[in-house]
Amino acid sequence: MPFRLKLQGSLWRDERVWRWVWQGLVLVLVIAGAIWLVDNLLYNLSQRGLSLTFDWLEQPAGFNIGESAIAYQTADSYARALVVGLVNSLRVIAIGLVLTTVVGTLAGVAAFSENWLLRQLSRGYVAVVRNTPLLLQLIVWYFPILLSLPAAQQPWHWLGSLYLSKQGIYVPWPQTPGWLVLVIAVAAVLCVSWLGRRRLRRDLRWFYGAIAAITILMLLTQLSWPQQIQPGQIRGGLRLSLEFTALLLGLVAYTGAFIAEIIRGGILSVPAGQWEAASALGLTRGQTLWQIVVPQALRVIVPSLNSQYVGFAKNSSLAIAVGYPDLYATAQTTLNQTGRPVEVFAILMLTYLAINAVISLGMNGLQNRLQRWGVR
Repeated sequence: MPFRLKLQGSLWRDERVWRWVWQGLVLVLVIAGAIWLVDNLLYNLSQRGLSLTFDWLEQPAGFNIGESAIAYQTADSYARALVVGLVNSLRVIAIGLVLTTVVGTLAGVAAFSENWLLRQLSRGYVAVVRNTPLLLQLIVWYFPILLSLPAAQQPWHWLGSLYLSKQGIYVPWPQTPGWLVLVIAVAAVLCVSWLGRRRLRRDLRWFYGAIAAITILMLLTQLSWPQQIQPGQIRGGLRLSLEFTALLLGLVAYTGAFIAEIIRGGILSVPAGQWEAASALGLTRGQTLWQIVVPQALRVIVPSLNSQYVGFAKNSSLAIAVGYPDLYATAQTTLNQTGRPVEVFAILMLTYLAINAVISLGMNGLQNRLQRWGVR
């Protein structure tokens, strides 16, 4: 008996036991709170003669969507309308993440340029954009700038193949065979990169350049060029609506300023001795930046980029300010017609959560890959 009491006393004095006990209590409280919230929600809905259901998703939507990347008619279901809004949001997010990375990287690197004007332009851009609300920037891009374009009958014609008017912006775009060529070329570059780094251990930059040049030439032969058939009618190319353009430009400019600061901070985190050592070896400033400093700065840059990419995806819901029919705008119209706020907002929350989870998983995978490559 004394041995049993001693054993029990030592067990309760074990810090690990109390850690599990407190975690269990917190878990029980969280589950109880969730059950209470759901029960309270169902009770309030029943008091109003409503129930939690998603059957309304199969009903005809009955409203038009101004811009759709997939087929849609007013007789389609609410589920189809929400999918159209989701595709529109994904278009902005996918294209915007690439462009904002390019803009942010160029602006961040420009802060270390030996050209005084380029440095000041970079700092001015970051200072102005970061300290201005995103909603205000979207409104400025849309109303004073894009809506001031000429009428469709007299568009601005730039570089022989770029048309700008209130009808939209027309740019050259690859036809269907061109996309196939692009996919094959990218796959070839990835395969050669894998072989070069894992097997051959050689410098294949000239080979990459040749593949890129061939790809560009093949794409140029497959481009569809916009042409004005008659006043107000343009055929060929890709049409970008003013709403899509305003949203994309606003998000890219805004997020790019934050990414520029991340790039600048990451470069500053590399010890100054790296620059001095590279200079002693005879490397140029550009070679030092891209071959020595940037690879070391990635350990600081990549984790911070994750939050900016997630913020970009969430900020895309401001598309309603410029009239672009994204997921949030489509869900808002659906809510007004169905009167189902709980279900609609649940769909919105889960969808944005899934999008941000995919972005975070991708960035975490990239960070792990960089660590395996020795970039720490």
